[in-house]
Amino acid sequence: MQKASEPTRRSRRRADRVAREGIQYPRWYWPSFALPGILWLLILFVLPLYTVVSIAFGTVDPIFRGPLPVYQPWWWSGEHFGETLGKVFGIFEPVYVHTFVYVVVASAVCLVLGYAVAYYVARFGGRHKGLLLVLLISPFWISYLMRMLAWINLLDNDGYINRFLMFVHLVNHPIGWLEGRPLTVIMGLVYGYIPYMILPLFGFLDRIDASLLESGRDLGGSPLSTFWRVTLPLSKPGILAGVIIVSLPMFGDYYTNNLLSGSPRTTMIGNLIDEAYSTTGQGGEMASLVIILMVLLIVPMLYYLRSTRRTAEAT
Repeated sequence: MQKASEPTRRSRRRADRVAREGIQYPRWYWPSFALPGILWLLILFVLPLYTVVSIAFGTVDPIFRGPLPVYQPWWWSGEHFGETLGKVFGIFEPVYVHTFVYVVVASAVCLVLGYAVAYYVARFGGRHKGLLLVLLISPFWISYLMRMLAWINLLDNDGYINRFLMFVHLVNHPIGWLEGRPLTVIMGLVYGYIPYMILPLFGFLDRIDASLLESGRDLGGSPLSTFWRVTLPLSKPGILAGVIIVSLPMFGDYYTNNLLSGSPRTTMIGNLIDEAYSTTGQGGEMASLVIILMVLLIVPMLYYLRSTRRTAEAT
């Protein structure tokens, strides 16, 4: 009996020591949890990115005109990249101006509409918040191609929108919505990306403590003043997150413009990359355009990370 109880006492003493001193894990224990994510990042992001860089600073097959990536940095050539960079400040400059204008306007429209919808669901949705979100998001479970084809049917010369405008005598003849109009491209971008603005805004607005709003009203603030001084500042991280999530993919979008316009007057950066990818011998230009776009998008991403870090430190 004495020998049988001795291991039990020893285990109890060990348990008491662990409870008193804390569990001692080896140094590799917690970093090992990040290993799958690191491998995933290396395989699906770092290696493809390095391949793109190798193509941009590589060469072209002299016979088949296909891109030949050069993986040794000491053999890299800046010929293709320098030529593409010169085009960005030359013949491609209007395309970059178009893209920035379309993205800024579409993101602003998404923010205004998405904030209103998210605010209503978060404040007045009650127990039906989940149902309202599902109803808002469910149309976007349909294929993006099918939704854009529906827009084409609506905006066609014989579509319902032109029929309605002519029925109420706002116009005398059909409007060529699909004939290279910037407004059509902007509407398509808003329609395609607005759910990604609503969801982060709703997440932040729904977490705002209602007692803060009540305190603002108790202190004599009007509903507008309470919104401007309490709700809007507290939802700033959600606004930044929504704008980043919406605007970054817009810069690389080419499908919306191809379907709703297809005109050189509304060409975006994504269309340049798609055209270079489809053209024989333009692999280096395509990779260079990808790198230039990535460098441009790093700036707002760094601002977002800096802003979120300051917010986390403040709280």
